[in-house]
Amino acid sequence: MTDAQLSPLRAEVREFLRAEIDSGAFTPDVDSWMTGFDPAFSRRLGERGWLGMTMPTEYGGRGRTPVERFVVTEEMLAHGAPVAAHWIADRQMAPGILANGTEEQRRRYIPGISAGTVYFAIGMSEPDAGSDLAGVRTRATDNGDSWTISGTKVWTTGAHMAHAMVLLARTDGTPDDRQQGLSQFVVDLPHPDIEVRPIRSIDGQAHFNEVVFHDAVVDSSALLGRRGHGWQQVMSELAFERSGPERYLSTLPLLRAWSDHLRDHGATPNQRVTLGRLTAQAWALRQMSRQVARELSDGGKPDVLAAMVKDLGSTFEGDLVTAIRDASGIVPRREGGTHLERLLAQSVLHTPAFTLRGGTNEILRGIVARGLGIR
Repeated sequence: MTDAQLSPLRAEVREFLRAEIDSGAFTPDVDSWMTGFDPAFSRRLGERGWLGMTMPTEYGGRGRTPVERFVVTEEMLAHGAPVAAHWIADRQMAPGILANGTEEQRRRYIPGISAGTVYFAIGMSEPDAGSDLAGVRTRATDNGDSWTISGTKVWTTGAHMAHAMVLLARTDGTPDDRQQGLSQFVVDLPHPDIEVRPIRSIDGQAHFNEVVFHDAVVDSSALLGRRGHGWQQVMSELAFERSGPERYLSTLPLLRAWSDHLRDHGATPNQRVTLGRLTAQAWALRQMSRQVARELSDGGKPDVLAAMVKDLGSTFEGDLVTAIRDASGIVPRREGGTHLERLLAQSVLHTPAFTLRGGTNEILRGIVARGLGIR
């Protein structure tokens, strides 16, 4: 679809978001897809058809294209909207369940995701594996009519508020088998034998969690996709996680606020150069991310391009914070300061996580190298 064809949708989303801001429904924030948990806002998006956009209508979706969904998510992030409640479910879990789930799983979870009332967490990273996803040790033992799950996941965003988790566990072999013998499960939360422990960030908030499975028993129907095909399924899902506009737009509300400040108070030549350079970089990353959406629309699997977007985008997010802090001379203040000072303070605190979440940039560069045939 062309920009002209997408313009009415973009205008509609912008009008809605500006009305929400003007009414005090939310205050624009950085990293809003991680920190902005607002169930009522998510429900309003669901009512407008802006969640589950690419899902088939028979599962409560809207049957629209990834490019149309890109427009909506881009505007949400650019305006710093509180989208954290539904973000993981809508971005990643709905497509994964649609592609790999049973008919029962599709009808059980996708309509709620599309309505903005069902939230998901992702159980991938583990304490002893670091960025080595193939080193998963969490074990799921087949009991015939059920599975017993034991192990620990870490850095699990939103697990304390999620209704379910898509879990990667080893069903066969040993950790030495690497990608072989891994399977995925949809595990409902809360569960009496699953302990969710908050991990507090440097800003005092707890968006991440450690999740411990104490021999938790789940029904055999919890298996997602084919046994032993977890690695292939996860790799397909990660294209959705790594390529989205959140990988370069987390700090865009800061850039917009600084641009407004310069417009109102004047800018030095150096500040104009910095603003222009940051804007050009953001535009280039936008074009890359949109290309991923186009390839997804065409049924492609843009794994390498998605890894590149995440690597370059998350690096840009941190560089943007440093550049604005150096060029503006503004002192970050979490409390008692202006809106710009508050956004800068939050950005500084969140920057260390940008290149870690969704796979470290070092790992992603390895994926790109293999995709290009140079590794």
